[in-house]
Amino acid sequence: MARRYFGTDGIRGQSNVFPMTPDLAMRVGIAVGTLFRRGNHRHRVVIGKDTRLSGYMLENALVAGFTAAGLDVFLLGPIPTPAVAMLTRSLRADIGVMISASHNPFADNGIKLFGPDGYKLSDELEMEIEELLDKDLYSQLAKPAEIGRAKRVDGDIYRYIEFVKRTLPRDVTLHGLRIAIDCANGAAYKVAPTALWELGADVVTIGNEPNGTNINLDCGSTSPQALQKKVHEVRADIGIALDGDADRVIIVDENGAIIDGDQLMAVIGESWAEDQLLRGGGIVATIMSNLGLERYLDSKGLTLARTKVGDRYVVEHMRHHDFNVGGEQSGHIVLSDFGTTGDGLVAALQILARVKRLGIPVSEVCRRFEPVPQLLRNVRFIGGKPLDDIIVRQAIESAEAELRGKGRLVIRPSGTEPLIRVMAEGDDRAQIERIVADLCGVIGNVRTAA
Repeated sequence: MARRYFGTDGIRGQSNVFPMTPDLAMRVGIAVGTLFRRGNHRHRVVIGKDTRLSGYMLENALVAGFTAAGLDVFLLGPIPTPAVAMLTRSLRADIGVMISASHNPFADNGIKLFGPDGYKLSDELEMEIEELLDKDLYSQLAKPAEIGRAKRVDGDIYRYIEFVKRTLPRDVTLHGLRIAIDCANGAAYKVAPTALWELGADVVTIGNEPNGTNINLDCGSTSPQALQKKVHEVRADIGIALDGDADRVIIVDENGAIIDGDQLMAVIGESWAEDQLLRGGGIVATIMSNLGLERYLDSKGLTLARTKVGDRYVVEHMRHHDFNVGGEQSGHIVLSDFGTTGDGLVAALQILARVKRLGIPVSEVCRRFEPVPQLLRNVRFIGGKPLDDIIVRQAIESAEAELRGKGRLVIRPSGTEPLIRVMAEGDDRAQIERIVADLCGVIGNVRTAA
């Protein structure tokens, strides 16, 4: 069944443009409140957000919907996505909501939903919500005496800070480390520098002055150049770049080189395997992770299980097959011993623990393998389904045949934007560049013709 509202990570779009309108947000509150109204207890929902200007609008609309459905609302203010997941469980809430478009520009926003167990909702529950959104919801409203209440609980961010600090091994402190951190002018601008400083680090912070429109703007994990510059400037031992809602992380080593999620998963997976903490015999990643990671893990006697793109699918595989390390090349690192979703700060602490224990530079700790040449390009389209075009399908089949046994080809529509993502990897860089350029040209021509 086709989805009208939900993508790979909740509902997302441009603010004040369908579906990211206050009307739809209010209906989401009513629909989700109705679906999770189970039993006679007083139901509650926690709502967090990042620092986007539109967060105020969507927050109030969601409050109206949830209270109209009879749920009490706890407003957390700007706080990372993993903190919402954690506090949903800690506060025994029936539902958790994060208002964020993650790494997207400020003009976009989104609604992510968590169940009472702190996990993102299943495809089946999202489809139930979709069906409710298209129905008359007025019959679901609470009686006047049962309308919910709302209150702001900003102090609960300190619960999350203490939780994060406890994920660092007890025999490790950050004393002696100079850490540069880029908070992307996003949700972690308060909690991340505070947690690192309280753990003993000398902290230099950038991207911690949000104004509603500068989230992810030339900063954060998608634009780490500012952090690379800062690492050089202050001679930091390590740079940590979070994204707008802090569920992903990219590391910059002492030389200013970028270390992506694949390398970070290799470090954590190998470290946990040595400490006999790793479950599942390996790690879980997506089809986008580099072939070099797979080869490296194999050399260590570990496996790489691949899922389709989206951290929710990584988490789903981890839960069903008892893995405790997984993630994405983009920096979503899921450590299920600690949380139910990607957590950039917690993942960074595991890297810092490895650095402190080994006593060697970040560049040596985090360069576990040589990546296979990989190229990813996006082709924007307006309407239609370019991948259904016969010319496109033939071009893809031809490219797959050429790469067979020598590399991989992954072509997929984005779950959050009108883009076709074209990725190829293999040992011959020139061949990869040619294949990607040719495929982007074919897909682009179909889009132009449409």
